[in-house]
Amino acid sequence: MSTFEQERMIRVYLPVNYHGSNKHYPVLYMHDGQNVFEDEGAIKGVSLGLKDYLDENKVEMIVVAIDLNPEGEERINEYCPWINGAIAERVIGHPVSAGGKGEQYLEFIVNELKPLIHDKYRTLKGHTSMAGISLGGLISTYAACRYPQIFKRIAAISPGYYRNQEELEVFVRDSDLSGVEKFYMDFGTHEVSGNKELNNEFSDMIQSIYEIVSSKIADTRYETIQNGEHNYTSFKKRIGEVMSYLYSDL
Repeated sequence: MSTFEQERMIRVYLPVNYHGSNKHYPVLYMHDGQNVFEDEGAIKGVSLGLKDYLDENKVEMIVVAIDLNPEGEERINEYCPWINGAIAERVIGHPVSAGGKGEQYLEFIVNELKPLIHDKYRTLKGHTSMAGISLGGLISTYAACRYPQIFKRIAAISPGYYRNQEELEVFVRDSDLSGVEKFYMDFGTHEVSGNKELNNEFSDMIQSIYEIVSSKIADTRYETIQNGEHNYTSFKKRIGEVMSYLYSDL
């Protein structure tokens, strides 16, 4: 990653029939790569289990998962386009200075990783999308606004918008999202354990972004996940529905 002068693990899923065909495939980029495909190696031992889902359903697509940087606050720095604002400070309860490297992180994906994937694999160059969880949902939403000509389908699962809520609302409102084909967003009713008031506040913040997004994109979906929690056991239960919506034409 020349933007950060470091190496990063990239995990690539190829469809089961990839080597037996000459077809070209759509590409989905995902964050928190350790937690995308298999439980083995996942940070808390539970992943989305996406490899099994794609294999069992014979979904013909390529998924590129970018590992998170576990050092200090680097995940927050890379997945937040702006330094965390006043809302984040109030929610967290103390001053915060993390964030602000999201643009450089996306520059790596767009200018280095994406060309590499296109050169190495048989891809449909005009069929690129992005999905992420929590702060991965924040950077995916930013990517849709920053590069709508590239990332055509977006999923923001339990997005952590509160870290950049103020700037993101303005940015989404000022963005031309007419080129984005589909946008999925969700949030659970039990994401913030033991604090219903804060859970409702987060839900309101996310829905305020969704209202702007849905006014600009024809095909959108928002799901309130009953009893949904902010962990991979919960995310794993709904990843199939997310993928079915994003790729209903595959």
